[in-house]
Amino acid sequence: QLQLVESGGGLVQPGGSLRLSCAGTGDSLADYYIVWFRQAPGKEREGVSCISSGDRGTYYNHFAKGRFIISRDHAKNTVYLQMISLKPEDTATYYCAAATRFLTFDDADFKTWGQGTQVTVFS
Repeated sequence: QLQLVESGGGLVQPGGSLRLSCAGTGDSLADYYIVWFRQAPGKEREGVSCISSGDRGTYYNHFAKGRFIISRDHAKNTVYLQMISLKPEDTATYYCAAATRFLTFDDADFKTWGQGTQVTVFS
């Protein structure tokens, strides 16, 4: 059974960088779309980025374009979210999820979710 564990969150100053990891166990992540979401206190959950099954493409929400990069390491069965030029509004709990189908963040079939990792951006 597929399980996902996020890591890499922490406290960073505005303009800083973090790399989040989504590690899979029990199944290969190569067979799934892997999707990053985030949720800040008092706000709705919002999609951040997606990498397709088979690495055919990537997708980013508007606020992530040019600052975030999603990638896979097949040997480690891990998906990464590299974040640069972080802003206070990036503060949120970040979650990864595995989907068998993905059209948009709001139109996807999710199989498994991780528990999240906290990202806090402030001076």
